Amino acid sequence: MKFVNQIYTQTLEVKQSKFIAYLMPYSEFTSTLEQLKNANPKARHFVVAYRYLNEFNQIVEHSSDDGEPKGTSGKPSLFVLQGLEMINTAVIIVRYFGGTKLGTGGLVRAYSDSVNLVLHSASLLDYTHEIIKSISFEYSNIRMIEYECLACGIQIVEKSFEAESVFKIKSSESVMKLFLEKVDRIAKII
Repeated sequence: MKFVNQIYTQTLEVKQSKFIAYLMPYSEFTSTLEQLKNANPKARHFVVAYRYLNEFNQIVEHSSDDGEPKGTSGKPSLFVLQGLEMINTAVIIVRYFGGTKLGTGGLVRAYSDSVNLVLHSASLLDYTHEIIKSISFEYSNIRMIEYECLACGIQIVEKSFEAESVFKIKSSESVMKLFLEKVDRIAKII
């Protein structure tokens, strides 16, 4: 599976109609859609499609035609995301009508092509499922824990210092296992 970590945009023009595709991480979908609607008041349609993993590690998908004929815009855009196995990713296509009707086949091609165009201009990253664990340890071991986190590529999500130091850490399952074996004597999972 693949994902993106920033917003990409590309424009496709078909018979004077403009299809401006925005590809983004799913976490930025709602705010970006709102910004695009405010920035493009004369646009006719805001077609959307997205795929993300929920808390149960299930793929959730959605698409919307936003007033285009049913099945001519949202679904074809979603099919392109599915075809490249995109995850935690959303696409918004802003359409400015150029005066010439494209027909159902023309719309399907235009929306699919605009999503393909923006996907091929983007840097796609490999997705790995990450887990979060909390570990506790004595404050005197903080430098060693931070060093091992850095060496293993473990992300420290949160730090707290009370009776013992507690770090909330995040990484892939295999890296987490290796890290926990390394710090087994000085840290415990809580």
